[in-house]
Amino acid sequence: MAKIVNLRRARKARDRATAEAQAAQNRIEFGRTKAERKLTEAEKTLAERRLEGHRLTDDKDEA
Repeated sequence: MAKIVNLRRARKARDRATAEAQAAQNRIEFGRTKAERKLTEAEKTLAERRLEGHRLTDDKDEA
């Protein structure tokens, strides 16, 4: 005999599995610790300060 399947439960289980797979992918792609985010921000700020320090002219005075 065939196994009886509740379609509502099967659909919900499938949707949960899909959502979990998407969450796992997002954790890989976007998941960074607070320390990693702070380090990246500090590196970005330092690079901007260095670039600004090497400017030869100030854009405000040329206008």
